[in-house]
Amino acid sequence: MRRRISLLRLAPLAAAVLLTACSGTRKLVDPVVVITTRNGMELGVTTRSGVVFTGATAERGEIEIEAWFGDGPTIERTIIEPVSDELFTAEIDIVLPSVPISFDEPRDGESLQLMGRKDGARWSMSARAKTDPRVFGLLLEIPSGFPDDPDQVGAGVFRRLPEHRHELVGLVVGKIQLERDGSAQRYLAVAGPTELWRLVAHRRDHLRKKPFVYREDIL
Repeated sequence: MRRRISLLRLAPLAAAVLLTACSGTRKLVDPVVVITTRNGMELGVTTRSGVVFTGATAERGEIEIEAWFGDGPTIERTIIEPVSDELFTAEIDIVLPSVPISFDEPRDGESLQLMGRKDGARWSMSARAKTDPRVFGLLLEIPSGFPDDPDQVGAGVFRRLPEHRHELVGLVVGKIQLERDGSAQRYLAVAGPTELWRLVAHRRDHLRKKPFVYREDIL
């Protein structure tokens, strides 16, 4: 009997490529953030239900969340909150990107968009979804030029919508190798909609009005 492979137990390997940015305003450029923990760096995505990341570098303790606006980055310090064994979130005072989460599993062969950030640069590339009955979760064909860079784990996987909008369908958690007919093929492993629903359940009170927080650095 074949065992189904859980993607979320894999060692993280991820990457990213260039994304167009606006400038000169306080408008948020994109929903990909850099998360710094006591053990290193990884990526996350901010959604309408809060920040979500894989906890690849830490599952508890203090973190810094760095987000980019048109006039530069901002850093927020906060505490990790577990969502499940595989996903984590954190509460912050200011409004960051608000992308919706999609709970529609991508079709086999569907073109999706990877977004990440490296050294302050915003990156993006297309990748095709892949399904396999041996795997519980979403796979992506690895795009040409995709680097093996551990600090890019958590790169967002998005479905493109009209008018340059996006919805989140998953986070890159690593790479997986599958064998078929004597040949091996590697894929990006993604924590997809079957895991992201846990964030919404965890933050089911996120629409509840929060107390006003005055900060001189926020207008």
